[in-house]
Formats: sequence, C-alpha cells, structure tokens
Amino acid sequence: MANPAPPPTTATSSGGGTAVLLCLLAVCVSLLGSALVATHPAAAFDAAPLPDDYTGGTTVPVRERHGHILGASEAVGEGLLPGPEDLAYDAGSGFLYTGCDDGWIRRVKLPDPEGEPPSAAEVEEWVRVGGRPLGVAFGPGKQLLVAEAYKGLLAVAEDGAVRLLADEAEGLPFLLTDGVDVSADGAVYFTDASHKYNLSVHILDVMEGRPYGRLLRYDPATDTTAVLLRGLYFANGVAISPDQSSLVFCETVLRRCRRYYIAGEKKGTVERFLDNLPGFPDNIRYDGEGHFWIGLSAGKSRSWDVVQRYPWVRKMMAAALQLHMVHGWLPRLLKGGGVLCASLEGEALALYTDPELMLVTGGLKIGKHLYYGSLAGHHIGRIRLDKLAAAAGGR
Repeated sequence: MANPAPPPTTATSSGGGTAVLLCLLAVCVSLLGSALVATHPAAAFDAAPLPDDYTGGTTVPVRERHGHILGASEAVGEGLLPGPEDLAYDAGSGFLYTGCDDGWIRRVKLPDPEGEPPSAAEVEEWVRVGGRPLGVAFGPGKQLLVAEAYKGLLAVAEDGAVRLLADEAEGLPFLLTDGVDVSADGAVYFTDASHKYNLSVHILDVMEGRPYGRLLRYDPATDTTAVLLRGLYFANGVAISPDQSSLVFCETVLRRCRRYYIAGEKKGTVERFLDNLPGFPDNIRYDGEGHFWIGLSAGKSRSWDVVQRYPWVRKMMAAALQLHMVHGWLPRLLKGGGVLCASLEGEALALYTDPELMLVTGGLKIGKHLYYGSLAGHHIGRIRLDKLAAAAGGR
C-alpha cells in the first residue's frame, strides 16, 4: 500500500505547542483567584494523572497515510447538515442517516457515485428527536436506534415514531449517551460517555481524565438495561464484529479501542484491540468488507502530550473554559482529525487526515467512497478512495 508509515514516534508535529503553554501560564496568573470561586456545574472538577498503562507519547504504525484529504473531499448536502455526527446507511433505500446539532435526524439520498455530483444529493428532515442525537444504528424492523446525548437511548420506528428505551442503569442516570450498535439478535449495545458531565461540558470530562464512562446492553425482550463495563475513559463509539462474538468500543481520552466479548467462551472479558491511535477516537463502524472505520475527532500532537501528561495544566485549562477564556488555544488542539481504517484483528491499515479538519466524528465506507461527518461542518465529506490511493502511489 502507498505511503508506508514511519516507525512509532514519541511525538507528532504541532505548531501550537509553545503557544499553548505560554497562554496557559498567562491564564494561571489571571485566573488563580477567580477560578477557585467559579460557580459552574463543573465546580468539582479534579484533574487526575492518566493510568500507568497509558503510553501517551507513542503512536501506532499505520501502513498507509493520507495527510491532506480536504483537497480530495467533496461536500454532500452542503449547508443542509449542521454538525453531522454518526452515520448509518440503509443500502435498500440508498439513504444515509445522521444526527444533527439542531435535534433532527436527517437522511441523505446519496447521488450515483459514478454519474452524479455530490450536489445531486437530496437531504430530508426525517425525524426531530430533539436534544443532540449522536450515535445511530439500524435495528430490527428498520427501526433506527439513537444515542441522544441528553435523553438516553431512543428507538425511531420507520414511520417516525420516537420511543425512549433507557435513560439510566443501576439507578445512575445517563448524562452523555453516545455510541450505539445492534447485534443480530436485536440486543442494543451502547455507551454512556460520562455519568458526571453532560454534553454541554463534555470537554471537562476529557480534561479531568477520570473514568466516568460505561458500556451497556439493552435487551428489547425484557426491556432492561445491564451495565457490562464501568470505569471507562469517555466511552464513545461501539461496533459489533461480523461474527457477532464481540464488539469494539472506543475510549476517547486514552486514544484506544478495546474488544469486549458478547458470546462464546470469552463472553464478558475484555482485551486490547488497538492502542496509541494517531488521534482521539469517536465513533467506529464496520463496513461489511472486513474493516472497521474509526473517526478521530482530533489528531495527536505535542500540545496534547503536554495537556495529558500534567494534571495541573488541565486544571488551568478547565478554569479558562469555565470562565469562557479560551484565547484561541482550544481550536488548535481540536485540529488534525480524520478517519482510521483498521482490520478485524486490530491492525491500523490506512489513515485519512488533514491539518485543518476538526471534530471528525465518524467515517463509513460505502462502495468506493469514504463518507465522514464533523461537528464543525455543515455537510458530509466524501472521498473516492481508489483515486486517492492511486494519486498517492504516483507521487
């Protein structure tokens, strides 16, 4: 494959590292007193060292890298899809479904990739669930399962009827329902990213560095929800393996994905799937062709290395956030996003990023194209993968 990756490195280039640190030092002085008395929902913020097994300075080798994909991307539904998050495709109808930041589930009739431009895509306001729909996945009877950040786990019937399935487990309410997927037997696997912070202040969960996330299973036959794993570091996307024996889930803060077995002799056990990702994972999707596609909300950088290494830095950043004094450093940290393609065994095969991409939430391969969403965009990006690979091979 083209563009073989260099060996693992202890740091990835970022132009904002020094600027971030200087800014933080200035913020420390001006906010030292006021931050202590800030009356904010996150007043109990308490940054912690990340776990000892987190090797944050390294990055997994990737076979093939494409570092400037914006130039090769086309906009599908431009201006009509505010903050498209997760993606779910119905091959029978040709509709691509996504949750938007105005509470609507929109569906996009994809244009013929061989004969129509992306501007030919038809965008339809399908169902308004309210709040902020994040993860989406199809279940039995063509119902769409939706992880709505504030309400909980929802089911949307084919006729548009919305039903709440779960909003708590073990007496602990969901504060940030996030990723979702459905197994062949109809069981719904989903995540609650944090039981301390909701979506409006979710960056504080990332900065605090404590394990408030959970992996859960909803059983439609009994209408019950079980906690499978707790103590996760911002539990995010979920994808069932094609053999239905396991699932892969993302932990954003630790830049890793792990495998949890849902059937067989290993049922209930967890093992490593992919560590030291080149960015912070969001959603994960299986493409039906032997690959997982992992959205990377932001790229790994020297700035992030510093932020994650020192709890005191994160404390000062949280103080600045609570007082709405970001001074431009937060957008710099959120750049370098993209999509990573991985094998079923957890090998990083191909990376598609861009220095200017921010808050990429997920990717899905449909035919010859990779489609991806971004919280910072108003369209779904589309890349012709075979042409991108051919162009890279010719350099």
